[in-house]
Amino acid sequence: MIEQPRSRWVPVGWDALPGWGEDQLALAWPALLRSCLKPAPGWERLCAEAAAIPEPDETTVRTWLQRRLQPYRVEAHDGSAEGLITGYFEPLIEARRQPDATFRVPLYRPPADFGKRKPYWSRAQLETLPAARAALKGRELAYVADPLDALVLHIQGSGRLLVTEPDGSQRLVRAAFAGHNDHPYRSVGRWLVDQGAFSLDQASWPAIKAWARANPGRVQEMLRVNPRYVFFREEPLPDPAVGPLGAQGVPLTPGRSIAVDRESIPYGTPVWIDTTEPTPAPVPQPRPLRRLVMAQDTGGAIVGAVRADYFWGWTEGAEEYAGRMKQPLRMWVLWPRS
Repeated sequence: MIEQPRSRWVPVGWDALPGWGEDQLALAWPALLRSCLKPAPGWERLCAEAAAIPEPDETTVRTWLQRRLQPYRVEAHDGSAEGLITGYFEPLIEARRQPDATFRVPLYRPPADFGKRKPYWSRAQLETLPAARAALKGRELAYVADPLDALVLHIQGSGRLLVTEPDGSQRLVRAAFAGHNDHPYRSVGRWLVDQGAFSLDQASWPAIKAWARANPGRVQEMLRVNPRYVFFREEPLPDPAVGPLGAQGVPLTPGRSIAVDRESIPYGTPVWIDTTEPTPAPVPQPRPLRRLVMAQDTGGAIVGAVRADYFWGWTEGAEEYAGRMKQPLRMWVLWPRS
């Protein structure tokens, strides 16, 4: 058994992994090789070996994994092996370089005094206090049309912006995470549950958007529930097929990257997940989602032994799947044999 600060890993056989024989493991290989660019401690030799495999087809990948790695069931210290998986995505949002009558909600770069105050101004202070507003002046990266577009960027941590420049030309860029104000994250979805807007089981990003459309006069009140504020930096996007950088510092792979609690699972660890696909009610039997993924990211709400956030990517449908995902989860880590 291996002890981690927030979990323990119990060794098991490969037959303990539900659906292990059904996944196309070779599809996870590019994500594994990306993690090997910044290998976890103890992975250096195996990463060099993996990178040297000339033709990583399905048989080669499966044989290598089973020969070199040992599966462990992830549990909390009290023995609980069931947790929660949610989803996230990289939004694509239209933006303008200059504000106009429609595009009026700014996204900001870090202010010049960002490192001098800890915690930095809260969301409400940044919107109301003259000194805080002055610190943001001239730090506008771009403007979006809807406060919920800005909110989703703050929640997801990054996004793609289709920016219209003053000369009318358009550029696809990435608004990448550049830091936050060190205030705790508070879920607007949970606040809406407490307000009686919908039940906890109904809480989802589509439900939040529907409430905002029905209650435009209370959107600002909802936004200020979360004191955390995120700042961005602009990055070029020469290859739209490459995902954003996760906390490990490597690009995320849709359907093969997850965010984890680092106190439970180190970055760069292959993880087998057993959960189901998110589906709108009243689907009686959701489809299983059992596959090999890589721990490459983290998030403020991703805390606990058996806890993950599944990266759905940026293509059509990603927002819907990510917004509805809140499923039971079991996890197994694959770790180098001693």
